[in-house]
Amino acid sequence: MNDKRIRVFMAGDAVTGTGPANVTKHYIEKLPKGTLYQKMRSKIARVPEILIKTLRADVVVYSGYSRQNILGMKWAMKVGRPTAYLMHGCVEYENEINLEVDDEMTLVERSTLEMTDMIIAVSASFEKWLKERYPEYENKIFHVTNGIDTELFRHAKKRKKRPRKMVLSIGGGMPRKRIVKIAEAVDILREEYDKDVYLCVIGDKGADTDAIAAHDHVQDLGIVPFDKTVQLFEEAAVFVQNSCFETFGLAPIEALTCGCPILCEQNIGALELLYGYGEGDIIKDWNDEREIAEKIKNIMEQPNAERLMSALDAESCSWKERSETLMRLLSKLVFAK
Repeated sequence: MNDKRIRVFMAGDAVTGTGPANVTKHYIEKLPKGTLYQKMRSKIARVPEILIKTLRADVVVYSGYSRQNILGMKWAMKVGRPTAYLMHGCVEYENEINLEVDDEMTLVERSTLEMTDMIIAVSASFEKWLKERYPEYENKIFHVTNGIDTELFRHAKKRKKRPRKMVLSIGGGMPRKRIVKIAEAVDILREEYDKDVYLCVIGDKGADTDAIAAHDHVQDLGIVPFDKTVQLFEEAAVFVQNSCFETFGLAPIEALTCGCPILCEQNIGALELLYGYGEGDIIKDWNDEREIAEKIKNIMEQPNAERLMSALDAESCSWKERSETLMRLLSKLVFAK
């Protein structure tokens, strides 16, 4: 029996527009015909849907953190269906970083990891990290790196000639994004390079919001619609992602398709898609504002968007390819049972 003959039930949010929801949506669109997925929105209606669709499937994939995973995995175990957990991030660790520890969420996540038959990380670097943090699950941790919507590349834009004073970052006041250090780097640039350079931040408020706002050059736009984000990518001198923990992170790829140069912390999962990057394109120490400042300056003077885009093979990173990879993994899980 080959992978196209197994039937998958993809359980998880596919409609809210979050990063994990968009991943789930792309998989639903590209997985084989007959793939089951969640349609019910209310918590009460989801229960019978999970019970029935689990019975109709050969394997259940739970995409993203949710309390429903516990109910679903218990039922799958009872009726002899293997399960996989598509893990977009680590709730326990990210809550620690963001100073929002939640014991209940930690318990749900740890129970999910314990019960599932396979843990699928969204990047190779995240797989490695998971195996180090949870060595007891090492033998059931794998990865399928997130894909890219090829529509992004069909509408890709080359860099426009324009004044480029704006440094852009996404993540608002979330401590995990380490935007405070970008703000400190811009302080250095304003003093030593160009007094008109400023930092534009988009995203929700968080524990670091006040510390970021304390820098008088910061323009904090809060949460903005995606078309506004695209406009900012097109205007920015450089997009900087300095996250201390980022399992994938699509924003740098989106920035590149808008012709915006990028500078990323070296452990960001999306870098796995960029074969042409070098030391000047990455931040080795997210806590070193001097390094960040020097690399922003160099990228302003020698933009890297066209170089990095030319080394990115859109088709090999497509959701079609990723879906086929996922099916091969799930087939091994089904036939091992």
